Amino acid sequence: MRDTLLVISALFVFSTSVNSQTIEQPNVALKSHQTLEILKIDLSPVKTEIYMTIENRISGGNFCADRNIFLTDNEGNSLKLIKADGIPLCPERFNFKSIGERLNFKLTFPPLKKGTSIINIREDCTENCFSFYGIILDHDINKKLDEIFSVVDKGEPINAVNRLIEIAEDKKYSGNGVESFLYINIIELATETGNTAKAAVWYKKLLSLKYSEKDKYIKYLNDRGIIY
Repeated sequence: MRDTLLVISALFVFSTSVNSQTIEQPNVALKSHQTLEILKIDLSPVKTEIYMTIENRISGGNFCADRNIFLTDNEGNSLKLIKADGIPLCPERFNFKSIGERLNFKLTFPPLKKGTSIINIREDCTENCFSFYGIILDHDINKKLDEIFSVVDKGEPINAVNRLIEIAEDKKYSGNGVESFLYINIIELATETGNTAKAAVWYKKLLSLKYSEKDKYIKYLNDRGIIY
């Protein structure tokens, strides 16, 4: 019986590992804190683990995680934080000793629905709450986006806009929630390069999306004077 249980346990671990995946440094559309970053995300059938880091930029800085942190998908499904490792839960705080010091921590949530391509993380608190919107989980799209943003860094924003549009118009990526990420970057880059006509077209496409967090993207653009 003991040998049988060991075999079953081993099979469970194997099946779980086969269905697990890791996304290293996923692309993110919007985030609240400049120095807060997502290092990687581990997805499995039993949990979702998000590894993060934050750099202190002020004298006497501190940081904590609220108990009310939620992960949402593009369909609006919400998952509440199970536990936090490496960071105290508010009102307890981690006090940085110096400017430039980093705090690495992990947030654990219930498992995501299979096939989820984009998620958001939102801390529901009263002061200095953090959030991430448009976290890309699709390996293929993340790779393409990394290549495109490297083109921007090389000083070729027009080329980058055209490549983003190619992805946005590819039917295999439609309906999986990543449209908002693509649209907002197309609009910003097209505006920056003076192609307001193209930016206006994609702004209208963004307005027409049926996405629960669409208003966050529109507000981001409007706050930067981008309105069409």
